[in-house]
Amino acid sequence: MRAAVVSRLEGPEAIEVLDVPEPAAYPGGVVIDVHAAGIAFPDVLMTRGLYQMKPPLPYVVGCEVAGIVREAPEGSHVRPGDRVVALTLLGNAVAEVAVTPAEMVFKLPDNVSLESGAGVLFNDLTVHFCLRNRGRLAAGETVLVHGAAGGIGTSTLRMAQALGAGRVIAVVSTDEKAEVARANGATDVVLTDGWLAAVKELTGGRGVDIVLDPVGGDRFTDSIRALASAGRLLVVGFTAGEIPTVKVNRLLLKNVEVVGAAWGEWVMSHPGYLQEQWAEVEPLLADGRITPPEPVLYALAHTAEAVSALDKRTATGKVVVTLR
Repeated sequence: MRAAVVSRLEGPEAIEVLDVPEPAAYPGGVVIDVHAAGIAFPDVLMTRGLYQMKPPLPYVVGCEVAGIVREAPEGSHVRPGDRVVALTLLGNAVAEVAVTPAEMVFKLPDNVSLESGAGVLFNDLTVHFCLRNRGRLAAGETVLVHGAAGGIGTSTLRMAQALGAGRVIAVVSTDEKAEVARANGATDVVLTDGWLAAVKELTGGRGVDIVLDPVGGDRFTDSIRALASAGRLLVVGFTAGEIPTVKVNRLLLKNVEVVGAAWGEWVMSHPGYLQEQWAEVEPLLADGRITPPEPVLYALAHTAEAVSALDKRTATGKVVVTLR
């Protein structure tokens, strides 16, 4: 089979498309003919050996797929021919065939294409965890998201209102990205230059209830300043590269929280949580309350470019590699 492979930790440019053996089926595993595979920021870090989990070299890029079941264990909730999305754990996604445990495989609603499905699990379930679990989103609250034209950002815009938010403010760096944010459901959009003052004006000086921040860097302190009383700043990642610090007196004086939101760690340490999430998110996708993502598509031969788009922060929306 053809697969996108990392053999040396030299960044996205080192990704090669090679012929490799198909993965072997194993007890409890589902064999999937992969049609599309999602790319996320951890894939960038993994190509340099900078992610907290490090697959042994060589490894196949990516951790989420959409495709058609070829083989499934007897008594499984999926059968051959089913359209599914799945997590493949450490790598093993951008390949023509994937094998992953049955509990990591989910039927895809008929109204969601396989290309869109490849962009659902990692980002949408991360955002669901952030807003539902760590952010404790209450009906009518205002959510602000940084990096709003990226994968996590557009997922937040698509999902927040369906999960109860009354207002969703997008922070973006360019007018082009502002259009992407509006197309994905932002009720308000502000540019990074002067964003805090703009948000204060939009909210009549009150601030926002939740800031979802996958960016980090130098805007972190202003994110605390943007919170209303009892607000929550959700730390999701550091695509800006710099890990910020916080002076805790700011939390005390404003009665606000800075909350870690590591979805992957929670899934691994809370068996069954992934299935609970899908039981809530799948019906919202099926009936249109959450719109499927409109991913930016790259052919398998251009996987290195797909991962580089996240590395260079030029990607708008979810990045997906197509294989069939």
